Amino acid sequence: MTDGGGTEAGALRARKTWRTLEPLHGLVYFIPEAAEAYARLGIDGRAGYFASRAAPMGAVAADVVVSTFFNFNPELVRAAIPGSWEVATPDQLVAARFSAVDAAFRRLLGDGVVESDEMRRAALLARTAAEEAGRRPEGRPLAAAHADVAWPTEPHLQLWHAQSILREFRGDGHIALLVVHRLSGIESLITHAAAGDVPAHVLRTSRGWSQDEWDVAVDELRGRGWFHMSQGLRFTEWGAAQRATIENATDALAAAPYAALGDEACAELRALARPWSMAFAGQLPR
Repeated sequence: MTDGGGTEAGALRARKTWRTLEPLHGLVYFIPEAAEAYARLGIDGRAGYFASRAAPMGAVAADVVVSTFFNFNPELVRAAIPGSWEVATPDQLVAARFSAVDAAFRRLLGDGVVESDEMRRAALLARTAAEEAGRRPEGRPLAAAHADVAWPTEPHLQLWHAQSILREFRGDGHIALLVVHRLSGIESLITHAAAGDVPAHVLRTSRGWSQDEWDVAVDELRGRGWFHMSQGLRFTEWGAAQRATIENATDALAAAPYAALGDEACAELRALARPWSMAFAGQLPR
């Protein structure tokens, strides 16, 4: 049993561990092995992203993906879903995803690292946290679906699957907070851009929004007090505080799985995974 990690220290532990391990999951969206695996099933382009990530939920309707993925232009989703289910089954897409990750881990890290004692230890620690997340499905639809996928036997795939569950667990909580703060999908992207972590044009184009749609949403947020009325995305004091509240609460809502490990085990997991994450970071867009 844990206290859920609902303290400032627990929230910080959650953020640090998620940030260190996130490249281990995020590479699946950018590696050529993934696009090739989906193409072999007959699914090309962006449809592979939507179908493969949604596949653990089953052959769901487009609006379920719009809801759970949150910040993508719904028309982008509807171009892929449900048509992808007519081409490949969700189970085939889940298997293709694991196959792509296996190939990418081996290409980028080498078989020696993939089959090492360190990988086995990291997988055990991450799985412990992910299984705790799986015991908390309430209000976490995407995480619950991924937690229901059968665990692979290979340690490196267990590590990747664990991080998939943990990042969707965090994401589900983040979406709940965005809704509470009355932010739509495109508005949440704009606040993300304003924080300076990712360029606005990358967020806008990767999620399928036009410049006109973006500009209308920026004006809406200005009118609600998030940004100064001058040009550019510059938070007001109130807007910056709202953004900080959402981010801090996201960390707190993500804390319980890491509390199941505790500080020492989370620190060990970060130390084990850090060099692998650094190797994968070069595959991610900047």
